[in-house]
Amino acid sequence: MPTEILQTHPLHAGCETALAERYQVHKLHEAADPEALLTRLAPSLRAIAGGSVSATLMDKLPKLELIANFGVGYDTIDAVAAKARNIRVTNTPNVLNDAMAEMTIGLMIALARRLPQADQYVRAGKWPQANFGLFSELTGKTVGILGLGRIGKEIAVRAQAMKMRVVYFGRTHQENEPYVYYDNLTDMARDCDWLVVIAPGGKGTRGIVSRQVLEALGPKAYLVNVARGTLIDEAAMVEMLANGQLAGAALDVFEDEPNVPEQLYGLDNVVLSPHQGSATHQTRDAMGAMVVANLDAHFAGEPLLSAVI
Repeated sequence: MPTEILQTHPLHAGCETALAERYQVHKLHEAADPEALLTRLAPSLRAIAGGSVSATLMDKLPKLELIANFGVGYDTIDAVAAKARNIRVTNTPNVLNDAMAEMTIGLMIALARRLPQADQYVRAGKWPQANFGLFSELTGKTVGILGLGRIGKEIAVRAQAMKMRVVYFGRTHQENEPYVYYDNLTDMARDCDWLVVIAPGGKGTRGIVSRQVLEALGPKAYLVNVARGTLIDEAAMVEMLANGQLAGAALDVFEDEPNVPEQLYGLDNVVLSPHQGSATHQTRDAMGAMVVANLDAHFAGEPLLSAVI
């Protein structure tokens, strides 16, 4: 019999096909009675494909050995609980770096030049009456990157190609990186024209972009979030965007997504995106392949490709 695994949410079609070819997959999100499914399968389930794995779910699966997360961020998995129970956890790093970096620069250009609004201006037939207006550009500006990890480094390279000055804030100073390091996020925000948020989610970074940081960023600077909505004091951000205390924001993630603060809909200094940073066929295929490869390696007794625990 094929090894039995649990799938916790929908995955990319190619990933689901590959999993079905190798394993007996039980889809928790499609179960009419999830609790009954877990009770029935508890003695045989050895791995999970996907995220959203709590300590409570782990305790219901005593044979669980591996959680293969679909995504580089694994904040929806209780990593502390997994480690305590000797459950391995993997993610899908590197394969989405380029897609995320491209999305970030795209959001920045869209916000600086008001591209979504310009599109609507033309479609509404307003151009014959008046030109659209003058806005900003990236050239010569300073961008501060919150989280100079794999994706942050790719964003930095592309920002330099746009003739921007790059600085960064993180837990440690990275000696071999050519960018100015700040050990205080508020200080960096004060010195930036743009603040790009690309740090991991979780308890350690919740609210790290506080009202104080946003105030330091100020009315002439822009905010970009392609990480997790929980990293920003969302209520403070919305208030400051509405009253001109921030120049603008480009947001791919939100605290309670897919629910977006309604006040943002009426603001013309924001660009809103439905969490699509890695949403390309190329990247999602690669992410799915890494999920499958980690499962295959585990059950073959080989080293995991991208273990985080």
